[in-house]
Amino acid sequence: MVSNHDLLHHRRLRSLALNDEQFIDSVLAMRPEDVEASGLDPKAHALVRLGALLALDAAPASYQSVVGAALASGATVEEIVGVLIAVAPTVGVARIVSAAPELALAVGYDIDSALERFDEGNRP
Repeated sequence: MVSNHDLLHHRRLRSLALNDEQFIDSVLAMRPEDVEASGLDPKAHALVRLGALLALDAAPASYQSVVGAALASGATVEEIVGVLIAVAPTVGVARIVSAAPELALAVGYDIDSALERFDEGNRP
């Protein structure tokens, strides 16, 4: 017997596969805070959105918003950095190296400042 939950995701997958314009328009019209529509819990929703932003090489302000939502929903900084590491094999080293300082700022860590202090401490 197929449950109602199974039927919902079957319909959603079928609509996406068929490029159902009405369904796709409704998905694209969703706001980031429309967590329930995804079927994910708020933390997973925020972490998945972060992975997508990392893959797209999004603007730093985008990281701030999603990282804030992830932290507010119970994600740890370790989990946020874990998303960066998890997407690395898919998006590539260049994208990850580019995104790391932006993500660091979003979690309150200024890599540039830390590297300057590190360099100054290692000079003769």
